[in-house]
Amino acid sequence: MSKKILGIGNAIVDVFVKADDNFLLNNKLVKGSMKLIQIEEFENLKNIIKIEKIEAGGSVANTMAGIAYLNGNPFFIGKISSDKFGKIYKQSLEKINVNFSYIEKNENLATGTSIIFITPDSERTMCTYLGISSKLSAEDIDGHYIKEAKLIFLEGYLWDKGITEEMFKKVIYLAKKNHIKIAMSLSDIFCVTRHREDFIKLLKDDLNILFGNENEINALTKKNNLFESIKELQELNKLIIITRSDKGSLAMLKGKVINCDSVKVDKILDLTGAGDLFASGFLKEYLDKSDIKKCLQTGSELAAKIIQKIGARLN
Repeated sequence: MSKKILGIGNAIVDVFVKADDNFLLNNKLVKGSMKLIQIEEFENLKNIIKIEKIEAGGSVANTMAGIAYLNGNPFFIGKISSDKFGKIYKQSLEKINVNFSYIEKNENLATGTSIIFITPDSERTMCTYLGISSKLSAEDIDGHYIKEAKLIFLEGYLWDKGITEEMFKKVIYLAKKNHIKIAMSLSDIFCVTRHREDFIKLLKDDLNILFGNENEINALTKKNNLFESIKELQELNKLIIITRSDKGSLAMLKGKVINCDSVKVDKILDLTGAGDLFASGFLKEYLDKSDIKKCLQTGSELAAKIIQKIGARLN
């Protein structure tokens, strides 16, 4: 059996909806953005949309799904409630061979849901109700799952003061104690600007691998261009992977920069999950001990495949 990878992240049900620019304007939504909403706004939107498709989402869950597609051995921990969307979530992951170990309980909050509006230009605009997913606590982490993993993948979206910070710290403590590598994605530029100092500290002290796109990396270093960011991050001697859309991707390791071209596609349908699936390809090859160039190439191939489909699932 291939090496086990454990992903820990927000368990969010993705609800896909086709919308035009007028719909976004009328509902005061900024195209291309991710907006956190409360239950009232979520219920209001739910009443005026026509759902195209529903599946288990959340950034790290998408990455684990991609690893399952590559016949890897992914496990996922995320928090759901025992409501309708929670049941859909669990079934959606188990159907594609992602081991989902969370024991569902009747929670005081609903299962997290993200309504993803896809406009005719393939851009996605997200309204996310985090619900119970953002309450993943240290008690929800079973140490035995951590010890069995070869690598643990976390998302920046989960980092917040209080409950989830404690959970993060428990995971890092157990991983380091058992000599397990820790990878993290920066998730999104607002996440980076909000938690910049914490993320820098995590990178220096705890992480072995960091994923980010060009904008997120520049926000992390407070630099205006990638060349300056690379120069600063090279001193840390970590494996840092930077995606650059159609400009390809690169990895920094031991002072060296390894570049990789993007895979050209004919028609982009939906950009949802491009970064998540890039991480799937990279991490699966990394666990199989492939060289870094091959890790980047497989990541690029999966990212190219996913943007030609609606949603973040290849399987």
